[in-house]
Amino acid sequence: MTWLTVAKKDFRDAVQSRALWSLVGIFVVLSVVSTYAYVEAPALLGSQAGATFGGLIFFTIGLTGLFVPLAAIVVCYKSLAGERELGSIKLLLSLPTTRGQVFAGKVIGRAAVLAFGLSVGLVVGIGFGSVLLGEFDALAVLVFVLVTLSFAAIYATIVVGISATTGSTSRATTLALGFFVVFELLWDVVPMGILYVVEGFSLPATIPDWVYPVMQLSPSSAYFTTVVALLPDLAETVGADPSGAGAGVEVSATEAEPFYATPEIGLLVLALWLVVPLAVGYYRFDATDL
Repeated sequence: MTWLTVAKKDFRDAVQSRALWSLVGIFVVLSVVSTYAYVEAPALLGSQAGATFGGLIFFTIGLTGLFVPLAAIVVCYKSLAGERELGSIKLLLSLPTTRGQVFAGKVIGRAAVLAFGLSVGLVVGIGFGSVLLGEFDALAVLVFVLVTLSFAAIYATIVVGISATTGSTSRATTLALGFFVVFELLWDVVPMGILYVVEGFSLPATIPDWVYPVMQLSPSSAYFTTVVALLPDLAETVGADPSGAGAGVEVSATEAEPFYATPEIGLLVLALWLVVPLAVGYYRFDATDL
């Protein structure tokens, strides 16, 4: 049995899950409702310039940035912890399959499941929005979808990596939710807290460049910044600014000289969120006594 066989089996099993289809249904409904709200009532959502297709792309990032982490937890937290808890992992490894192949198969299988569910919602939401607006930017959509699916695959890797560190599904759930709370709900205030301490318990008049990459350590922030980096003209048109979004911080990433203070840092951060969980998850799974 190869990693591809494990991935295919994992995908088939997960696709039959009612939880997955419930998530797909919820995301489709949210995509349609939020798209309609953005197009028909942009002022209520903070857009003073009116609805545009580019604006819809960046507006949708806010929805996917929240949906993907939660969906990844639901889809992936049992991937390896559940197998160990039930004891089925021993049966799987009794076949001519290495732990590395099992781990890789689980990551790829769950990432494919998450990408499948996300694609359905994106197609419906963006398609509905383009009909309402009467415009369509194929290049922007292609870049947005590719980055979003990569973001989904990265989050699947993170949660599978977390699941690989424990043989308890309850502990895997706790760890995954803890990661979500820290990096997605609380991370906006972390850079300011670090800066406050570093500056002697006071905030400086000018925010230093090093604060910007700290802000991007949240996977969803790096995801947003990556889209800005790859679609700079569109981002400038709609006023999308990754610097200090949500934290009230004024950092001019586009004018700063160091690479770490430019939107391109998002690409590096996303790459790290792919590599580090893979390495840590595989190391823990390979070393553990099953």
